[in-house]
Amino acid sequence: MAITSTPTANPILTPRRSTFDATLAAARTTMVFSEVSRLALDSFRASKVRFLLTMLGMVIGSASIILVVTLGLTGKQYALGLISSIGPSMIEMQFVGGTVAGPDNTVSNDYLTREDMAAVREAVPNVVAASPMLEVHYTVSIGSGVTRDAMLLGVNPDYKIVRNLAVTAGRFFDDQDTTQHSKVAVIVESFARALYGSSGSAIGHTVSVQGIPFTIIGVFKMRIDTFGQSEVSDQTILIPYPVARYFTGSETVKEIFFSMANTDQVLPASKQILAVIKSRHHATSVYNPFTMSQVLDVMSKIANMLTVVLTLAAGVTLIVSGVGIMNSMLANVQARLKEIGIRKALGATSREIRLQFLTEAVFLSLSGGVVGTVIGLTIPRAISFLTPFKIPFSFLSAIIALSTSVLVGVVFGTLPANRAARLDPVETLKYE
Repeated sequence: MAITSTPTANPILTPRRSTFDATLAAARTTMVFSEVSRLALDSFRASKVRFLLTMLGMVIGSASIILVVTLGLTGKQYALGLISSIGPSMIEMQFVGGTVAGPDNTVSNDYLTREDMAAVREAVPNVVAASPMLEVHYTVSIGSGVTRDAMLLGVNPDYKIVRNLAVTAGRFFDDQDTTQHSKVAVIVESFARALYGSSGSAIGHTVSVQGIPFTIIGVFKMRIDTFGQSEVSDQTILIPYPVARYFTGSETVKEIFFSMANTDQVLPASKQILAVIKSRHHATSVYNPFTMSQVLDVMSKIANMLTVVLTLAAGVTLIVSGVGIMNSMLANVQARLKEIGIRKALGATSREIRLQFLTEAVFLSLSGGVVGTVIGLTIPRAISFLTPFKIPFSFLSAIIALSTSVLVGVVFGTLPANRAARLDPVETLKYE
């Protein structure tokens, strides 16, 4: 019977073999992470002008991304600031539709009432101001037989708060004027200029409505142009609500305005206000709480979308820069054919050659990205420092610019790196 012996590992050779493998792996690692980077830097030093011109596209592209995002944030902040000045804490309760049958089988609209406003102020906390609004249209007489069509709004003194009105001349009527049913009026600035030439000239004049004289005690304006999205028109006259009831003889109101202590309370309070009002009216009646928060949300989404679109447009610059990097690296490969052949003859693998040129492409694009990012962040900071304007900026845009720079280097550096890795060392050594 044949006796077979199992070969055993030489206890002396085994440690030596493992030591050799570890040394070889360490040598390869050292080459990858140090020598490749050093060779890339040497390549840049040898062709400074070419690489700086190639890098210029990445500088412009990266700076463009950050500046576009900055402009988008600035525009968004400005637009939301204008809209907020109308009244960010305002809740406007509107009657939409619904009827109620009376005892004589008469059907009437289920309008809001002043009692609804009082009930809301008792039930809903943090309501800092409230005003009903009664709207009537009449021809007013300004004397000497001159008449003008006007819109009279019967409101409370709190209307100035909830609508964030600016009084440009005189004063707004107060609680005493309301309680005493004073025949006073506050006229919109555009109407005052049309009738009397200026805001100050309107104070003290009298306008007559249905034979009732009203003394103009103030001139107001909306803080920003609402482009027709407000009940205030160019021929608006504000009068105390109890006096406006003389013209209708009804307790109903068209709308009720509420103002909350802060903007965070607007949405929950609007739901509470709606519940209180619906509990006091017919089940089929419909009421709508309108808040500026809804408008602000829509405007914020629009501004964000525009910023994204403009950022993508600015990103096209990086793509063009990436094409420039690819062309530059292809020329670099062609110019260094003999170097590539010598490195392969000395034992460099295709993987190491590929990694070397890919590292150069990424380093080139990332260097441009860093410079562009610094420029893009410095400009808005300088404007904020040297001027009273506070320009917002986002560090997220800097991260996006740097990440995109690396991505461009990888994508557009892959083709030149693969071409260098596939070169035949024999043919490259014969290249003149």
